[in-house]
Parts: sequence; C-alpha cells; structure tokens
Amino acid sequence: MTVVRLVDIRESPLSLDEVYAAVTDPAAGGICLFVGTVRDHDGGQAVSALGYSSHPTAVARLRDVAERIAGECDVVALAGVHRVGDLAIGDLAVVVGASAAHRADAFEACRRLIDELKADVPVWKHQTFVSGEAEWVHPDQPA
Repeated sequence: MTVVRLVDIRESPLSLDEVYAAVTDPAAGGICLFVGTVRDHDGGQAVSALGYSSHPTAVARLRDVAERIAGECDVVALAGVHRVGDLAIGDLAVVVGASAAHRADAFEACRRLIDELKADVPVWKHQTFVSGEAEWVHPDQPA
C-alpha cells in the first residue's frame, strides 16, 4: 500500500477528517495530526487579512518532501494539504498527518512533515496588519 496517500495545495477549505482518513490504517497504532490555523496576530501586530499563494511546483515539492520522510521514518502513512487564497482568522491553513505502528514514530514523522513542508515547499503568506502595513512571509528556499 502507498505510504504517501494525500498531498495537495488547494483553494477550498481543508478537512481534518480527510487527512485523518488518509492516514488511518489497521497497522497503525498511533496517528498524529498537525493543524495550522490563521491567527489574529503576528510579531506583536494585529492581523486583519491573510492570503497564501504557491508556485506551480508546490504539489510536486510537497510530494517529494513526503516521499523523503516516508523513506527515512518508520511510518505507515503520510498526508498533507495546504490551502491557498484568502483566508479568515481561524481558518485551517495546513493539515498534515502521519501514522505509524508506534506513537513516537508518528509524532516524529508528523513534526518532520510540517517542518520540512514549511522549509521546502514554495507557499508564501501575504498578511495585512490592522495598521495598514503588509508583508510577504516565505520560507528560505532556493529560487
């Protein structure tokens, strides 16, 4: 069975149930999910609006990250989805999941998946503050 079961970048709202279902397996004794939500502040400033955009290679890069982790961690299944477009405070921005025979492996793989997604997948955040200032936030990535 495929270890990397779901990777996507999409404009539609994300579903915890979809990611959970993707990593559920009879061989899994532990399932770990990470959910990133849009918060109302950043760097001490109130956020009024937020949007994400991605490079056309983002899905392929996310798959590469997940495949690498699948090859290096003792996991049953991995899944990850990231939202793009305009989001509201409280919306789900990213959901990743990992399952493994044991909880420690599920935790490790889930943490690596979100950390490496943030570092390697070309998704950028544009946030506007209540003050009217705005900024682009993106991970350090090669061009």
